[in-house]
Amino acid sequence: MPQKLAAVAAWALLCFLAYASVSPIGARPTLPSSTSLEHVAAFAAVGFLFQLAYPRHVVFVWFVVIGSAALFELMQLVTIDRHARLVDAFEKMAGGSMGIFVGRAALYFEQTLRRRQI
Repeated sequence: MPQKLAAVAAWALLCFLAYASVSPIGARPTLPSSTSLEHVAAFAAVGFLFQLAYPRHVVFVWFVVIGSAALFELMQLVTIDRHARLVDAFEKMAGGSMGIFVGRAALYFEQTLRRRQI
């Protein structure tokens, strides 16, 4: 059950990030922090959730998270009031990678604790 919940949350967050990435600049949700922090934190959450949702499909998770970071930046090229920047793509990819790493570590430690209890 927790994997299904993580999968729903991961896909929902990814859809929200797609909206936030290509919506008009005035409709884009913002936080009172730097956009770099927003990029890293948002994709770290996506990477973490996807890793929890699909723990045995590491390559799939990497393709979805890193690929969506690149795709969302490329999609900004077709919008009038948005701009795609390589730095933004790298921030998103770095955040996604950190989230995946933390997710893998959490799964590893959870598995280790479960083995010791048996």
